[in-house]
Amino acid sequence: MLEVCEIFYSLQGEGIYTGRPSLFLRLGGCNLSCEGFGVEVVKNGTRIIGCDSIHAVNKEHFRSTWKRYDSSEVLIREMRSHIPNKKPFDIVLTGGEPTLFFSNPVLIDTLGYFITSGCDVTVETNGTVLIDFERFPIYRSCTYALAVKLSNSGENEERRINRKALERITKNGRVVFFKFVLDAKMIRQLAGEIAQVTAEYDLPVYCMPLGESADVMAKNDKAVFELCVQNGYRYSDRAHIRVWGKKGGV
Repeated sequence: MLEVCEIFYSLQGEGIYTGRPSLFLRLGGCNLSCEGFGVEVVKNGTRIIGCDSIHAVNKEHFRSTWKRYDSSEVLIREMRSHIPNKKPFDIVLTGGEPTLFFSNPVLIDTLGYFITSGCDVTVETNGTVLIDFERFPIYRSCTYALAVKLSNSGENEERRINRKALERITKNGRVVFFKFVLDAKMIRQLAGEIAQVTAEYDLPVYCMPLGESADVMAKNDKAVFELCVQNGYRYSDRAHIRVWGKKGGV
C-alpha cells in the first residue's frame, strides 16, 4: 500500500527545471516536522505549525485525507487522468519525504512505467534517508533536488543532515542539485551552513525565499538574491507560491 497526499498536474515552480510541465505525486509522511518554518494551519480547532507542505507531513491531523493505493495499475491510471494534453511532461515525486517509501513496490512499478514512457523523474528530498541504489537501480534514473534543511527549520542538526545519505545520492543520481529555503533574519548564519553542507560537492546550489505567500516571500527575496550574487549560487523563485499562495494541487 502506498499513501498519497495528492496528485496534480502543474508547472515546476522552483529549482533547475522551473517552468517545465510536471505531474506531481505527493506522498504522505515525513521524518521531519520543520516547525521553524512557521507555516500555521488550523485543523479541527487545533493549531499546527510546520512547513508549507504540512498537509503531507502531519499524519495525526491529515492522514485521513490521504488516498491509499494497493496496485501500480490503479495509481498509474489515476495519475494519467490528470494529464490535460499530449505534450511531454516530467514526474515530480515529492512529499513529505518520498525516499522513505523507495522500497514500496507500488511506487517502484509506477515510476518504472513513467520512466519507460520517456518521462524525467525528479525526487524532492531532504537528503536524510539512505537509499539502496544497488537493490533498487531504478532510482539511478532520477534527478534529486536536495532540499537539505538548515537551522531555520527548527530541526536538530543530527536529524536534518545525514552525510552518508547525501554521499550516496550525489554519487548515484542522474542529476543532483541543492536547494535551500532562506529567510532574511538568519541569512548570515544560514550562508555559513550552506557552505558547510555543500563544500565537498561540485553541484549547483539554488537558494529560495522562505514564505507560504507572496507577501511573506517579499520580506526575504532581496536578501536571498543578494546572497546568491555574493556566493555564486543560483536564485530560484517559488513560482507556485508567488501565483497561488497556500492553495494546494497547483
